[in-house]
Amino acid sequence: MSDDDSTGGGDRRAELAAGLARVRARIDDACAAAGRDRDTVTMIAVTKTYPAGDVLALVGLGVHDVGENRDQEAAGKAAEVAAAGGRPRWHFVGRLQRNKCRSVVRYADVVHSLDSVRLVGALDTAASAYRDRPLDVLVQVSIDGDPARGGTVAGSADPDTGLGPVADAVAKTQGLRLTGLMTVAPLGWEPERAFARLAEVSSALRVDHPEATELSAGMSGDLETAIGHGATQVRVGSALLGMRPTLR
Repeated sequence: MSDDDSTGGGDRRAELAAGLARVRARIDDACAAAGRDRDTVTMIAVTKTYPAGDVLALVGLGVHDVGENRDQEAAGKAAEVAAAGGRPRWHFVGRLQRNKCRSVVRYADVVHSLDSVRLVGALDTAASAYRDRPLDVLVQVSIDGDPARGGTVAGSADPDTGLGPVADAVAKTQGLRLTGLMTVAPLGWEPERAFARLAEVSSALRVDHPEATELSAGMSGDLETAIGHGATQVRVGSALLGMRPTLR
């Protein structure tokens, strides 16, 4: 990777511009096919393993929302981007450990991966202490009912990891604001089946939590299917930034 690439300039900026144009066209087409207004879908550029220069280049190209998976990488990158004048909306989309909450609430604008009542408590405590406004959060759902990869279980009465108990816990906090649900299509499931199930779960949740209207679903390979089933946020990495070598 050249110095020009690492700062998001030159050839790298052109690569990002081309990738962004392709992804935006795909989202446009998916919205048209679903009969949806394009403004109802937000693209989140997932920049895990990519340098701050790429984030700054994307911001310069009009990208407003950026996602990260790991606090160890995201905290420093967010600070570097801010120091250079970049002000994207940061989404934390990876699994969140309770001991990382105090760090994450300092830079993230949205957290997508709440999956237990214990985590709700830790994040609320941190957000209340270190923020001057509530933190937007989404509850992660395990569509296949297997929480091993993270996610609450719809229909479960488990007091810590059931979707209902977690959503109810968020609604009772002062430091968090429930905005919707997030999922990753389970391995071995067709995206159509996974996102149709998410739409059902979301509809049921909104009976008790009508404010939970956001659906974070769909990535580079399946964003069209997710949009067809109501996704309002799609998390795009490789289709936008390319298959790059990891930085660590």
